[in-house]
Amino acid sequence: MAARGGRAVPEAAMAAEGPRSLFALSAAAVSRSMGALERDVWALPGHLLRGLLPLLTIFHLERAEGAARRAGLSTQPIWRQLWDDVMKTRPPNSENITCWRKKFLETFFSNVLHGVLDVSSDWRLNDHHFSPLLHSSPHVSQLTLCNMLQGAVELAAEHNHKVLENLAGSLRILKFQHLLSSDQSIRRSLVLLLHRLIHHGSVSQVSMYSWPVPDTVLLVLILSMSAGFWRSGNALAYQCGLCREDRAPSQELVQERAESGRDAEREGSNGENQKGFPEAPVEADAHLNSVLSVPRSSPLQNQPCEEASSEGPCDHTSIQGGPSSRCGSGQLSCHPVLRKTRRRLKPAVGRKHRCLRRSRGPYADPEDLYDFVFTVAREGNSGLLDKTSSTEDKNTENWTSSSPGSPCTGCAGCKKRGGPAGIFSLKAAHRFRSVSTLELFSIPLTRETCRTLSNLLSSWVSLENLVLSYNGLDANICCILSGLRALSRHPGCRLRVLRVSDVFSHMPCMELVRCILSAFPQLHTLSVSFDLKNQPEGNRPEGNPSCSEVEIPESCLEQLEIRFPREPLHTTFLQPVLKASKSLQQLSLDSATLPCSQELGLLLEALKECTPNLKKLSFHDVNLAEHQKEVLLLLQDPVLQEITFSFCRLFESSTAEFLSEIINTVKRNSSLKSLKLPGNRLGNHRLVALADIFSEDSSSSLCQLDVSSNCIKPDGLLEFTKKLEGHIQQRGGQIQFTHLRLFQNWLDQDAETAQEALQRLKAVCSVVNDSWDSSQAFADYISVM
Repeated sequence: MAARGGRAVPEAAMAAEGPRSLFALSAAAVSRSMGALERDVWALPGHLLRGLLPLLTIFHLERAEGAARRAGLSTQPIWRQLWDDVMKTRPPNSENITCWRKKFLETFFSNVLHGVLDVSSDWRLNDHHFSPLLHSSPHVSQLTLCNMLQGAVELAAEHNHKVLENLAGSLRILKFQHLLSSDQSIRRSLVLLLHRLIHHGSVSQVSMYSWPVPDTVLLVLILSMSAGFWRSGNALAYQCGLCREDRAPSQELVQERAESGRDAEREGSNGENQKGFPEAPVEADAHLNSVLSVPRSSPLQNQPCEEASSEGPCDHTSIQGGPSSRCGSGQLSCHPVLRKTRRRLKPAVGRKHRCLRRSRGPYADPEDLYDFVFTVAREGNSGLLDKTSSTEDKNTENWTSSSPGSPCTGCAGCKKRGGPAGIFSLKAAHRFRSVSTLELFSIPLTRETCRTLSNLLSSWVSLENLVLSYNGLDANICCILSGLRALSRHPGCRLRVLRVSDVFSHMPCMELVRCILSAFPQLHTLSVSFDLKNQPEGNRPEGNPSCSEVEIPESCLEQLEIRFPREPLHTTFLQPVLKASKSLQQLSLDSATLPCSQELGLLLEALKECTPNLKKLSFHDVNLAEHQKEVLLLLQDPVLQEITFSFCRLFESSTAEFLSEIINTVKRNSSLKSLKLPGNRLGNHRLVALADIFSEDSSSSLCQLDVSSNCIKPDGLLEFTKKLEGHIQQRGGQIQFTHLRLFQNWLDQDAETAQEALQRLKAVCSVVNDSWDSSQAFADYISVM
């Protein structure tokens, strides 16, 4: 009967290919009966197992991994063939894929989850004994949720509980792409998913892409839960099973003694609770009630738990000074509950698919709260919130005040709103495990969202990497910097990588770099990139003094990348940054203009004086046609190991002598390991000349050469190859050259010659190229002229 479930197809498939041997027919019969013969099959000798493996379904093939390894067999070719047959696409960076089994099963999981792949379309994907999602989930380390979050709803369903448990252990990267607005039921599912995968799971990176009109409620929900904040409001309708298990027995004993008069009531209500995750978790609206609103109560003890690390123990204090619980590294979350509130909610606990709402107070309905918070924010009329907040500040210290460790206080936009920065307080929220990497790509951030993010950043000590790309920050960058400044004062702060890119720059790039480094000198990597300049110099927004007057403390910066929006590069502005960055090892300058002929020389002097450890220097889209002397000085630098001149017009006005000087300089430099010259119109004759770098009399240690986008034709590449082979032969085969990059050259003009050149080159070094259509590219270039 099992043969009719789709596994009878191997025999038919083999028959279609022609007569088969007795072994092949026997292997097909065994593959159809794997349910009964599995243990015996794994004990087969290697030469028999080799012929059987390609006839298994993906489920049994995955289970055969251990047996294949013991027999000295690799399943990688089978998984690669499966990818070609089923996915029918070439994955990006396929040359870097080390495990095709993981790649296939991870993509298989995503396609099945989103309904893209029909498992009945191929007999190897279909076995009624196995659940596609459950079987492939242990191999998923990266998952993308998109559109209406259908994938989140499916994963949060009760029948996929084990799938979610597997993902909690395997998933590392969670991505959101092209999201749309969602209703309450979808947000409930998302809350459950994020709580399990982040707070009690292994997700370390959350990335969001392409959300032109973000749903503010949904965006703040994802951000706050990624930062480890979770509070279901004063009315707690749902409590995670893992959170309950983390509570120490001694603490529950104290609570029981305090409520000894109500034991019967508590036990009767608790009997309705389900272990693990109930079907009706607390709705996202109740969570945002706490995260987005200023607390309505006047807490006596209202200090948030500061996370010493994303994996270390933490204490969580209840809203009114109730019992706190300690979590271990395995399960980092607890849910202390207000006793008074808990008693009031007893009758409702355990009811399925019900949204518990408080009927007391003017903001009982969470939807009303949304309207209240965001309508006020949109209208720029925060008086009511500020009034409430100021009333509470009389009784308790407000961590969002203008204290040294507070978030946004200096931003002009925030000052105009009056009161403390941010439209919500996180004092009463509990702190769980948080992610270490946050990436926001092409998601517009409003002033209020930036203030929310600033508040979250101010105590997000586990955050190591922050990427803000094309978010329309403009003046709101000041608010983000305020949160980072507060974060930098935490002793356990881990943030080391910050990348900011946008269309318009609110201030000159060098001034922004100084602002960031003065606010956060602990950074190891800083990347600032802008397309266009928006804010004229001298026209600063109110409340934002020029950072050029701020002294930069000694920083830990190792990598600095600046993409200027066609701004002039003034060494006098860059030099203070270099002086404060003695550990700088990589510097990249992109799209800058040189205001005078001496500017590049001044830069080289500053680099030599201030950055003794600089190993990599890159110029992109910087016109160096008239700076041949400085180019040669860089190429003979005894410290630099990698130099990049990308689209720098090196040979635009040069003579043949300049190319010879470059070659001779590189031949004498034994410290230079990598030379990248993409987009400089080398052409065939200059490429052939570069082969002399590896001549017999050369002391060069060059390992990598990048000549992408240089109008190189197949005949020129073949001539370069022959000349290189001759130099290698003269040196007795001793050469350190290992990598050649040839992207976007005119190799398609003579496929046969190009193929010969590439085959001969691959015998010498690793060649990375692409199948680029030069004619189409030229047509596209002409069309936009």
